Amino acid sequence: MTAPSPGVRARRVVTTRTGGVSAPPYDSFNLGDHVGDDPAAVAANRQRLAAVVGLPPERFVWMEQIHSRNVTVVEGPVTEPVPATDALVTTVTGLALATLSADCVSVLLSDEEAGVVAAVHAGRIGARIGIVPRVLDAMIELGARADRIGAFLGPAASGRRYEVPAAMRDDVEAHLPGSATRTVEGTAGLDLRAGLRRQLLDHGVAAVAEDPRCTIEDPTLFSHRRDAPTGRLASVIWLEEDPQ
Repeated sequence: MTAPSPGVRARRVVTTRTGGVSAPPYDSFNLGDHVGDDPAAVAANRQRLAAVVGLPPERFVWMEQIHSRNVTVVEGPVTEPVPATDALVTTVTGLALATLSADCVSVLLSDEEAGVVAAVHAGRIGARIGIVPRVLDAMIELGARADRIGAFLGPAASGRRYEVPAAMRDDVEAHLPGSATRTVEGTAGLDLRAGLRRQLLDHGVAAVAEDPRCTIEDPTLFSHRRDAPTGRLASVIWLEEDPQ
C-alpha cells in the first residue's frame, strides 16, 4: 500500500521590537534595512530571526515596499529584496515571505490544501487602491480557493489612535468600506484592519484572525507615528511539509 503524499501547513511569526542588537532609536530588533539603522545590526537581527524560525537566512524573501498594489509570485530564493512590490506569493515550501511594518497592516494569507501562501504590506495607500484583492486573485491563479484561504492581520495602528483629516478618512472609506472611525480624541480616524477584514470576508475568504495590538499604544512594537525615526517589525509566513 502506497503511503499518502505529505501535505503542507502554513507557519507564521510576528516579531516585536525586543531581542535584537540595534541601537536607539531602532532598539533593538529592527528588521528594516531602509530606515537608517546600521546595516550590520539589521543583518544580525535577520540572522537571529532565521535561527528562531529554523530556516536559513537565504530562504527569507524581503520586499522593497512602495505602497503599491504590485504583487510578485516568488518561485525560489532571491538574493536581494524583490523590487517595487507590496505582496509576495509562493507555492514553494521552506520559503519565508516577509513583510515589514511600523503602523501599516501586515496581511498573511494561506490555503494549505492548495499549498499557497502570501505576505502583504497594506498601508493606507495600498489598502485604499486594492492590494489585497489583487493578492487573492494571484493566489487563486495558483490553485487557491477563497473559501479555503485563512487570513491573519498583524499589529497595526488602531482606529483609536490613527488620526487623519476628515477628507482623507472619507476618501479611504469610499474605497475600503468599514475603515472609517473616530479616535479616542473624537477626531476623524481610520481602522484599516476593520476595512480589510470586511474586504476579505466580502471576497469569500474563509476566516480572518487578527492581532489586536495597536502599534501606537504598545511600546513593545515599532510605530512610525509615535517614534519616527524607528525600526520595523516583520510578519513572516512560510509552508512546511506536514506528513500527517
